Amino acid sequence: MAGPFEGVQIIDITSVLMGPLATQLFADFGADVIKVEPPGGDVLRSVGPGRHPDMCALYLTLNRNKRSVVLDLKSDQGREALLKLVEKADVLFYNVRPQAMARLGLSYEKVRAANEQIIYCGAYGFAQDGPYAANPAYDDLIQGATGIPALTQRMTGTPNYAPFSIADHLCGMHAAFCLSSALFHRKNTGRGQAVEVPMFEAMAQTILTHHIYGKTFVPPIGEAGYPRQISPNRRPYPTLDGHVSVLLFTDAQWQRFFKSVDMAHVMDDSRFSDVNNRTQNTEALYKVLQDCLAQRTTAHWIKLFQEADIPAMPMQTVDQLLEDPHLKATGFFREVDHPSEGKIVSMNVASGWTDSVPDEHRAPAPRLGEHTQQVLREAGYSAQQIEALADRGNVREASKQIQTDKP
Repeated sequence: MAGPFEGVQIIDITSVLMGPLATQLFADFGADVIKVEPPGGDVLRSVGPGRHPDMCALYLTLNRNKRSVVLDLKSDQGREALLKLVEKADVLFYNVRPQAMARLGLSYEKVRAANEQIIYCGAYGFAQDGPYAANPAYDDLIQGATGIPALTQRMTGTPNYAPFSIADHLCGMHAAFCLSSALFHRKNTGRGQAVEVPMFEAMAQTILTHHIYGKTFVPPIGEAGYPRQISPNRRPYPTLDGHVSVLLFTDAQWQRFFKSVDMAHVMDDSRFSDVNNRTQNTEALYKVLQDCLAQRTTAHWIKLFQEADIPAMPMQTVDQLLEDPHLKATGFFREVDHPSEGKIVSMNVASGWTDSVPDEHRAPAPRLGEHTQQVLREAGYSAQQIEALADRGNVREASKQIQTDKP
């Protein structure tokens, strides 16, 4: 069956992680995503192990179901070709600073002149009406600016970034939601618009949802920082043979746990008697829990928690996650044959549908410029015009060598 975004065409001039993640969500759900790359390609093509230098691991996981076109947008002919593609598209999505788009001659006004119903979406560092407007931004910078390392410092004594690009991922999903909303608005009104998705503001909202805490009120009635989430003892707990992740939250869960380990008296302590008191005394309570869990094996605790209906999972490594029996049973991982890269592991979309079922593996991540001629022909270019653009270095088709160099 067709995906829910079948018929939607997105001109994607994003690179690296945040933008490609957002557009892959649309591609997995049926949209025609045309990935427009510079002559050197998306830099993510060269990140991680790979069988070919421009088809590496991170690129393959973020760019399936897309078509790749190479245009030199710094040239007049390349820019004109992009605007020709825009004429029939629904969305132009970019993740460079707006100042760079203006220098390329691709401001909202210029793009809207080619298609007044276009949704022109930019995902970049900072909202454009503040003093940081022209600043560059990367995931690490946004994590630092929104307090993530400072929060980890309160937990561990050392400031650290999250061990994955959390700002890029969350902001990419936020951008996909904003694009979906803009498409819905256009369906109801017939009007396109420019949409801004600033990373700093999106992550500030994410962090402060929990950690504004006592400063929610005017004047403040407490400090910023949700105590339970930044307690040094909030972590996977050591067992006799590993670690276990468990979250006891409600009165009933704590009561069932302490009763099951013959420590029901703990709940008589006024510090732990209800959720508000437990929140204020999280560190002391988690220390009691930690000392208890260290006395038995992980398997023992998982069995006890299941019997007591308490949420818990064993702590897994990434390698163990790849072998997880639940993910295998649900078919989450799939081995697919890539035309040039051979067999690779791909992940299904993390949702279930009774209708409009996404075909998330209908096309592999494209080689650089693989669809340049095809897409330009669809835009109305003749074979002679495409050849002339290629002769001037303004477009590029996929390398012939890599097409036949399958491992």
